[in-house]
This record gives sequence, structure tokens and C-alpha cells, in this order.
Amino acid sequence: MTKKSVKTLICQSFLALSFVILVSCGGSGQNKTKTEPGILKENFGTFNDKPVELYQLTNNNGVVMKVITYGGIITELHVPDKDGQMGDVVLGFDKLDGYISPEYKAGNPYFGAIVGRYGNRIAKGKFTVDEVEYTLATNNNENHLHGGIIGFSNVIWEAQPVVDDADGFAVELKYTSKDMEEGYPGNLQVTVKYTLTNENELKIDYSAITDKATPCNLTNHSYFNLSAGKQPTIANHELMLAAEKFTEVDNGLIPTGNLPNVADTPMDFTTPRTINERIDADFEQLKIGGGYDHNWVLDNNDGSLALAATVYEPESGRFMEVFTTEPGVQFYSGNFLDGSLTGKNGAKYQRRAGLCLETQHFPDSPNQPEFPSTILKPEDRYSSKTIYKFSVK
Repeated sequence: MTKKSVKTLICQSFLALSFVILVSCGGSGQNKTKTEPGILKENFGTFNDKPVELYQLTNNNGVVMKVITYGGIITELHVPDKDGQMGDVVLGFDKLDGYISPEYKAGNPYFGAIVGRYGNRIAKGKFTVDEVEYTLATNNNENHLHGGIIGFSNVIWEAQPVVDDADGFAVELKYTSKDMEEGYPGNLQVTVKYTLTNENELKIDYSAITDKATPCNLTNHSYFNLSAGKQPTIANHELMLAAEKFTEVDNGLIPTGNLPNVADTPMDFTTPRTINERIDADFEQLKIGGGYDHNWVLDNNDGSLALAATVYEPESGRFMEVFTTEPGVQFYSGNFLDGSLTGKNGAKYQRRAGLCLETQHFPDSPNQPEFPSTILKPEDRYSSKTIYKFSVK
């Protein structure tokens, strides 16, 4: 029997026993029992009378990632520290209710979700394509944010496990956004594939086609804390961003069109710096965002896969590298978390409990002709790749 056949057989066996094994793994808490490589599946509740599925991917090193079909949310990601101890490095909730409760909607942090049709903001919820002006839902004061009131983060995606992927174990998610959903033109068919590799990488491949010209800017909104909850904030994390410029914003966090150089400002992460070092500096852009909540213009913008960022947490030794084909990355330091949300294992997510590195095109690009275009046309295919790679040092 070939190695590929053995891997497929193991995975199919675990799929059949998924309910038993997932319970023995401790559910959404710290995994105390080593699981075998493969894909497991269980029920994670219901939404609008539809079942929500959870897929657990485990690689050959015991790294575990869990994804649910509601919002394509990454609910858990367990990676080793310098002593080989596994820890969950993403923020989230133990149960589905946490992701969809009214309290969550009131201050939606988009924990772990796929966001779209347009990740980030569109000014005043308006844009023009082919000389037609479209009006979107406004859910961030007067602006449109992360796809609108529902968006891709609050719908059920169709899921298919991929057990014979050459890179590792994967789950492929699909969703069709109907013409004029949230005000966007065109029927947009979206596929997002999460792959957990044996190199301890989380690969995210985005693909979409449309039957009418429309903006498309997809990303994932995971919040990382590489201490796995041992530190209540990301203050001690060391960040590097491969970017010499950022998109300056106005008081509504909409780009002004200016792309200032980061040199000699608190926005300079061209060499690794502790996040807490300058986050509260007397700097107008930081005052507007209550900390970091800006798009950095990546040095590599030719569409090839390149290093965008690194994050290091010195106490655990965990190190994360971010590679992307996108021209920008939104670094958000969790400024609007306020302790009101109770997360996994009873954790109160206080201000700056986690950080986001959302690979993307620039905010408000449909209204900024000087920015790289986000308009997807029927004859084209949207394609984007991001990799979060974990190691220790």
C-alpha cells in the first residue's frame, strides 16, 4: 500500500469515529491527548435551523486546528512552545453561541472568521463600477466594514475535507454570495481552502469568480496571542512588518490617499520591535485608532508569495511568519476589546488580548484609483494565498 493510501485510510477511519475521538480530546480546551494525523468531524450546534460542522485537522507533529462552517471560523490552533508544550494561540469561544450571540453582534470582533465580500472599510458604503453607483450596508458608523451587517462571517459555508492533499490535511469551504447581497453587484462564487501542513503551516487559499464586475477583497480575521493565554495581552510580542509605508487614515479610519514613510515614526516595524514599545506614543495616527489599526503597504507587491510579517513571543519562544501574495496587511492590536467578552476556558478578553495580521488589498480601494484595484471582472478569477508558519526560537 502506498504512503498516500495509508494516509487516506487513516483519515477515513478517523472521520467515521469522529464523535468519540473529539470528546476524548477535550473539546475546545487544551488538547491533553495526542491525536493521530487526519481530519475529524463533529457537530458544533445549529444556526437558523442548519447544522454547523466542526472539522479538526491534525498534522504529523500533533499541531491541531479546528474550523467551523459558520463564518469559516478558525476556533482553535494548537502549536508547540519551545518546550514542546501545545497551546491554543487564537482567540475565540467554547461554543457556537459565543460567535452569534446578541452581545457578540454588538461589538463584533470577527474572531477567526472569513471576512468579505470586502475585508476592511469602504467609505460611506458607496462605490462606482462601470459608471453605476452602488450603496452598501453601513455597519461602522457611516462606513461599510468587513462585508456589511451579515457578511461572509455570519453565514454557513459548505465544507469538504481534502484527505489526499499533497501539502497536508485540508478542508475546502464554499459560499455563493448572491447578486446585490449587502448591496454588492454580481453572483460571487467563493472558495476558501485551509490546509494544515506537516511544516506547521496554516495555508489559506482564496478563489472567486463573478458574473458581474464587483469589488472582492477577502481575508481571515484571526486574533493571535502566541503565549496561548499565559499573557493577557500581546504587549510583549515582537513584531516585524516588511513595509516602509502605510496608508494614512482619517478619523473614520478611511485612507486619506497618502502613503507616508514609516521611518522615524511609531509605525516603523521594519526591524522587530515590541508592540508595547510605542503603541501609546503621542502620534496622531495612533490616537485615531486607539493603537495600531492600519494597513501597511508591503514592500513586495508584484503578486508573488513573500514574507509580510513575523511575530515572536519571548516567554513561550513561539515564532510566527506570515507570507502572502497580497499588497497589504492590516495590523490590528485588539484596541476595541474591553473585557466584556468571555472567551475559551472563561478567559476575559481585555484590551489588546490578541493581534490580527489581515492580509489584504488596501481599505477603500474602490474609491481610491491610485490604490491597487480590487474590482473582479467576469472574465477573471480572484486568487490569493496567505501562509501562517509556526516554529520556535
